[in-house]
Formats: sequence, structure tokens, C-alpha cells
Amino acid sequence: MKPNILIGIDMGSSSLKALALEAGSGRAVALSRMPLPHDRLPGGGCEVAATAIRAALTHVLRDVAHQLGARVAEVRAIGCTGHGAGLYALDAKNELVGGRAVASTDQRADARARSLALSHGKALFADVGCQPWPGQPTVIAAELLGTDAVQRGAVRRLLFAKDYLGFLLTGEIATDASDASTAGLVSIATGTWSQAAFDASGIADLGPRAFGPLVPSGEVVGTLKPSEAALCGLPAGIPVAMGAIDLLASMTAICAEGRGRAVAVFGTWCVNAVIGPVIEPKPDVAAVVNFGRADKRLYMENSPSSMANIAWLAGALGLPDARAVVDLAMSVPLGASGLRFLPFVNGGGGGGGEGGEGGVTAGFVGLKSHHTRGDMARAVVDAVAALHARHTARLAACGLPVAASTVLGGGASDTRLVRLLASFLGHPVERCADDETGARGAALYAAMSQGIDDAAQGSALLAPCDTVEPDAAQARAHADFNAGFNELIDTMSPVFSHLSGAAR
Repeated sequence: MKPNILIGIDMGSSSLKALALEAGSGRAVALSRMPLPHDRLPGGGCEVAATAIRAALTHVLRDVAHQLGARVAEVRAIGCTGHGAGLYALDAKNELVGGRAVASTDQRADARARSLALSHGKALFADVGCQPWPGQPTVIAAELLGTDAVQRGAVRRLLFAKDYLGFLLTGEIATDASDASTAGLVSIATGTWSQAAFDASGIADLGPRAFGPLVPSGEVVGTLKPSEAALCGLPAGIPVAMGAIDLLASMTAICAEGRGRAVAVFGTWCVNAVIGPVIEPKPDVAAVVNFGRADKRLYMENSPSSMANIAWLAGALGLPDARAVVDLAMSVPLGASGLRFLPFVNGGGGGGGEGGEGGVTAGFVGLKSHHTRGDMARAVVDAVAALHARHTARLAACGLPVAASTVLGGGASDTRLVRLLASFLGHPVERCADDETGARGAALYAAMSQGIDDAAQGSALLAPCDTVEPDAAQARAHADFNAGFNELIDTMSPVFSHLSGAAR
């Protein structure tokens, strides 16, 4: 009998996880996770040390190997996924430049991204499906090179998060279309690298070759190095498959395309997406992604701030975690006695700002002396769910199929958050309370690399979901809040544009 255990690794915005599945049953037989500490720097910087990534990868794989025990010999393949964009730049020694990676929530290049959007935005959207935004690897690289934070000659290769994991495991450098296209570096029409995108960023000398070849998801890119195998306790030579960006991996884990589901991801980022047919002219959404299929596109509306807002408030109020914030919020009625929150602690959307406007920031509106910590928590939680509903409505306005949606991400484990979104949408939603969908999707790509993708085994590997109903008794109140939230964001857009212009 062939080995039938598959390992999926997911490097998220806050932690690194490894999940081992039985290919036949889909049963999880090992799971390990480790936080990834990020350093917040002046000017909006957000970085993570190479040593932290290295330690986390070794820890989770070693832990999975320990949990598997004698069954470690049954591991058949490994797949990787991770958050998109950010900057994983390698030097001449193939080490992270400065010993650090830059997260996709980094805001140091905000002004540069807005300037690029003004000069090249329309042309780039037509070519690559999105406008410049601060977290793009080329925009971050241009910013750091331009401020001498990184010496130009030091950067030799550029990777995405999942591909950095793959490089550590195999020594091979490659990526896939989903990461490259989501980062705005692939021509939507051709599915190949866009030199125009590199030229616009001002770092044409770091062109497509810096990322390595585009390899289809589910194809073997290398094998586990003996040195890496010795570190983590796995057998050397295990095939390592090309994965996809974490959003697509999670959608794969629930068979979103096959079941006609849009997704809302309650993660660090506010991500709302659906796979649909090629539409021309391109719909007015934050991003159109060519993930390697000639007949399909991934359509996205997003912002770097979903659960990040709640995590920020937890720290500001001295609460232990996001659930404690939601506990506090639910002690107060919807609407927080008129207090509103603009949920953009990490800035706005991928098109240079929420709704296409630049320079968005977070803040409370309507704050008065009678408002309490509970009101603040409720305002933040309401705004996070309402932003997901706003993004979903923008996708729907473009004629995209979002009526059936599934909620993913860490926030999906809290039924109260999911019910709040369902109430703003006005219909039931499905949710996957398993926060390991990214790792599960990565394991599915590992399965594909071994020819394990037939209907019977594929369905066994999918993540379980359930349905959450909206609060029917408060339907009118939720509809009114939703309308008021959208009016507030639209009204504030000129203010954000004015403030961002004055700050230049």
C-alpha cells in the first residue's frame, strides 16, 4: 500500500500551521501551530524575523512528526500555502535581506502606492487586474530601495510567503499564478508576467526572473532536503508540491468553485471573493486574478483590516484576545448608542483605498462622554462585519454570483460574528469553523501532485461546514445599520483623500 498521509503547511499573517491528513478518510491525524511575532516599526512598517519563520517551520513539522510516530514513514507529499504579497527578498547567499521579511499589512509604501495609482492605475488595472497598493512586493521593494533601507545590490530574488517555505524545504525557487496575479504582477489576458508592472514600480532590474518560474498548483517542485528532514524528523525525499495563495487554498478546501460558493474571510485581512467566468470589460472590483485557468477568474474585494481591527482593540483595552472583545461587544445593543468605527487600522483596499479612495485610516465617529468600553467594542465588531457585507455587495453589483457564501478564517469560529454578517447580508451563510482550511487546501495540492484527486477521495479531504441563520427579529435594524455604515464610508472618502494629500 502506498503511503497515504498528506501534510499541508500554512504561513498566515499571525501564525504558521502544519496539518497532516489521511488521504483516504480526510481525517486529521496531526496538527501543530506556532505564533509568528511581527514587529511594528515607525512609519507603518510590519516585519517578521527570518529566525522566527525558521523556528516556527521547524517546530510545527517536528511536532507533526512526533504526533505521527511510526506513521511518519507514510507521509506521501507536502504542500504549502501562505498569505499573499509582502516582501520575501533573498540576498546573494539566498538568505532574507536584513534577516527579515515584510508583511502584506506594511504601510510604509502607502504614499508611493497612491502616487503610482494616480500615474499608472488605470493602465495597470487593465493589464494586471488591480491598481498599486502598499503591500505589493514590488512597491515595498521600491520603497525600501528608495529610502536606502535596503541596498539595491543586496536583493537578488523575490518570493511569496508559501514559496519561501518551499525554498526552505527543497532549495527550489518557483511560484504560481495565484500569488503572482494577486500581487498585480501577471497580465490577466495572457497569464504571464507583466513587465509593465515591474517597470511602473521603478525596479525593472528586479523583473520576473527574480520570482522563478510559474508552476501550476498541485505540481511537484522539489523534494524535502536531507538537511531539512533531519531538522524536522521527516523522511528525506518527500515530494513538495506547488500550492496557491491562502485564499485559493481555503476555497479549494471547501470546494467553493464546484459548489458555487463565494467566500468571506474573517482573518487579519478582510477578504471577500468568488470564482466566476471571464467577464469583459473587467468588473469594477479591487482585484481580478488569473490563477491559471483560461476560462475562470478570481474576483476580489478586500482590505488589510478585518480581525486586525479587533486584535488592535484587544491590545488597546488590555483584553486577552479577540473573543474577549466580541464578549464585551455583545453586552451592548447593535449600533453602540450611535458610536461608529471606521475599520481600517491597516489601511484600505487593494485599489489604493476602500472604494477606490486613497489614504483611509481607522477612527471612531460620534464618540461622546457617555460611551463605554462596551460601546467601543460593539462599534468595532459591527464595523468589521459591515465591511465584509459592503465588499460582498460590491461584488454583487458587478453581477458576480455571491448569493451563496461561506465564511472562513479565524473569526468564523465565533458564531456571533458569523450571525452578524448573515444579518447584514439578510440571508443565511455557511461557515467553516475549522481555522485550518488554508493548511487543508495545501494538503489537497499535495494530494493532486500524487494523483489523489478523484471524486471519492477529494470529497473526503474537504473541510466540514454548517449553516448560520441571520437574526430575523432584528432584520430592519441590521438593514438600517448597514445603510448608515455605507453612507458613512462614502461620505468620509473625500476627507480621506484630502488628509492623504495634505500628508504628502
